[in-house]
Amino acid sequence: MHLAPYMLRRALSAATVALLATAVGCAPQPEESAAKPTGTAGTTCAKGKLATQTSGKLTIATDEPAYEPWFKDDKPANGEGFESAVAYAVAQQLGYDKANVVWQSVPFNKAFAPGAKTFDFDINQVSISAERKKAVDFSSGYYDVRQAVIALKSSKAAKATSIADLKGLKLGAQVGTTSLNYIDDVVKPTQEPAAYAKNDQAKSALQNGQVDAIVVDLPTAFYITAAEVTDAKIVGQFENEGAAPEQFGLVLDKGSALTSCVTTAVDALRKDGTLASIEKQWLSDAVDAPVLK
Repeated sequence: MHLAPYMLRRALSAATVALLATAVGCAPQPEESAAKPTGTAGTTCAKGKLATQTSGKLTIATDEPAYEPWFKDDKPANGEGFESAVAYAVAQQLGYDKANVVWQSVPFNKAFAPGAKTFDFDINQVSISAERKKAVDFSSGYYDVRQAVIALKSSKAAKATSIADLKGLKLGAQVGTTSLNYIDDVVKPTQEPAAYAKNDQAKSALQNGQVDAIVVDLPTAFYITAAEVTDAKIVGQFENEGAAPEQFGLVLDKGSALTSCVTTAVDALRKDGTLASIEKQWLSDAVDAPVLK
């Protein structure tokens, strides 16, 4: 039986498409190099060649002012203070020397708020939490931290030896911090806690008698009582909530291609003892404060 002309054309077209599909399917495909370390979404972690905000530069953010002992003299770029030293160590691990690091000022709460970031990573005593991970990425932890209570030596609060002793006090902490979370979730005081935009404001409130005690991380507590509010003392520290320690992590944009590269760098610095060495140099080695239970 003969095919009609139009049916013949359709049959030939179908055969041509089938042949092309077979040819494409059999064509050799480019091989991915297994030797290259990769970051999120396949981005390579080639030293000094990451997909950063500015090509060839690493943009690091922190709050202003930059408090001691995390930074020194409110100058993040000087390499002094625990977090400044850690930031440059991470940068070096990623292949960026000091001359190719750019610092940027970003408020504490904005660093981990939803929305696109203008930095490659932020370092500012930001504790890693499941809630914050909904909006941003974190590196692995670069510092294990506990929260502590500070009160003036002459106050009733200074005599507290347990969490129960804190319940009737007026407590304060910086807004958006795990310090404030510990007041709300662990102490559960009978008075509404005071929340401040900056730790400086919390310290002033303590000195002025507006609050009985404030909660900050332990290294900051050692620094405040040793150098800033010398008539205050560390009342005690809280135990970790849950089995895992509270950790500070570097903050990155949600889904950042740099997350795994930065995490690998932090892990390497922990493994080779660099983080421990920086901690010993810059953070107080004072005897641990008593634990409040």
